[in-house]
Amino acid sequence: MGHAGAAAAAVRYLRPRAVEPLPRPELRCVRQDERAPVDPAEFRRVLGSFASGVTVITAPAAEGEPGPAGFACQSFASLSLEPPLVCFMVGRTSTTWPRIARAGVFCVNVLGAGQGELCRAFAVSGADKFAGVPYDAAPVSGAPRLTGAVAWVDCTVHAVHTGGDHLIVVGRVMALGTEGLTDPLLFHRGRYARLAPQA
Repeated sequence: MGHAGAAAAAVRYLRPRAVEPLPRPELRCVRQDERAPVDPAEFRRVLGSFASGVTVITAPAAEGEPGPAGFACQSFASLSLEPPLVCFMVGRTSTTWPRIARAGVFCVNVLGAGQGELCRAFAVSGADKFAGVPYDAAPVSGAPRLTGAVAWVDCTVHAVHTGGDHLIVVGRVMALGTEGLTDPLLFHRGRYARLAPQA
């Protein structure tokens, strides 16, 4: 067939096509005797070796709420190109998540290398996290878009799945943008970090 023929065949085979939805799995609670024999401290220590970006998930004030909601989140990722989906994970005991769920929309703010203190402010509970924090409204959701963020992703809540002691929140992307040249804030082994300068 030759390289050209093989490449053409691969392009035909890999051409985007409609994806058949899979049947929903049956959900059930995990019994105590099914838990993996992994020490939680060791789990946290080993997984801390994975460096991640840092975001703040925000939502506008839902009806009856005193103001917007937000929390610091490491567990954010892109999920799908068609349709455009992202996801983040949030603890099931979070007091901020119900407010975001009631709003039905959210904005992911990707923090810059100099925004460690801003991240700490959004990592606490019970305080007015937006006090003194400059922001404007994301174009579709109206959720706070934090000034100085490296990038922002404006979403509607698309689906929510259970994942152990966390919820997996899938968002459909409605708008997004980036400030371009600012380095992102990273989190690694329990502390903030930044990209090393390129040689």
